[in-house]
Amino acid sequence: MKHVEIYTDGACKGNPGPGGWSAIVVYGSAEKELSGGEARTTNNRMELTGAISGLGALKEPCEVTLYSDSKYLVDAVNLGWARTWKSRGWVKADKKPALNTDLWQTLLDLLAVHKVTFVWVKGHAGHSYNERCDELAAAEAEKYLKKED
Repeated sequence: MKHVEIYTDGACKGNPGPGGWSAIVVYGSAEKELSGGEARTTNNRMELTGAISGLGALKEPCEVTLYSDSKYLVDAVNLGWARTWKSRGWVKADKKPALNTDLWQTLLDLLAVHKVTFVWVKGHAGHSYNERCDELAAAEAEKYLKKED
């Protein structure tokens, strides 16, 4: 299996508000930047969309190390919360409905294809790929702010 690194981020101007996501897929010396956004969304949805977009760009099953500064994303996968929410009919331990179930389902489907290790990185701490992802995601969110003017 090929080993790929994916760096992701999400941004939102207000929560909810205009948002952006990004992913940088790195394989050997090749890098591909992906980004997009939505006019009205949440930061957590953009964090999930970044991860989904990065994994969805892979053309074959890969071994992936995915880096994110989102504890919501990383903990929900690494601590098994997302799979547990699904097994309970998308209900959390506190009996409240899980949010973003459409995106969680898509992510879980991708995790069935790829062998993914999620790694949390501290945001805004000088990590070059994380900083670039932040720039891309913020720029996408800004596009929607400009449309509102």
